[in-house]
Amino acid sequence: MAIIAIISASNCSRIPENNDPIIGIWNRVELSAEEVISHQEWIFNDAYLGRYHLYIDNSLEIKTDFSWSEEKGLYTISYPGTEMSDDVVSMKVEQSIEVLEDNQGKILAQRE
Repeated sequence: MAIIAIISASNCSRIPENNDPIIGIWNRVELSAEEVISHQEWIFNDAYLGRYHLYIDNSLEIKTDFSWSEEKGLYTISYPGTEMSDDVVSMKVEQSIEVLEDNQGKILAQRE
């Protein structure tokens, strides 16, 4: 009976699998005269959370967690505990490269 109870309890606590296409690593690199000025990286995980990094001149300037949600093809990325504003983007494919694009057509990042 104890074994059946343990198996039943463990089956009830399973988190549904999240296989959203945004999961993974996304980057944005800004160049000046072919030198990297800044590099941003978003790492999305399947628990609707992630990690954001901002490097300026190869030095880590910002490292923070974020949360994300999806509704009708729009992704909202929130950076709680920071003064960073939310990013609202959609996934697009441009020249066979996956990108995150805001509603004004500005590319936030591309898939690594």
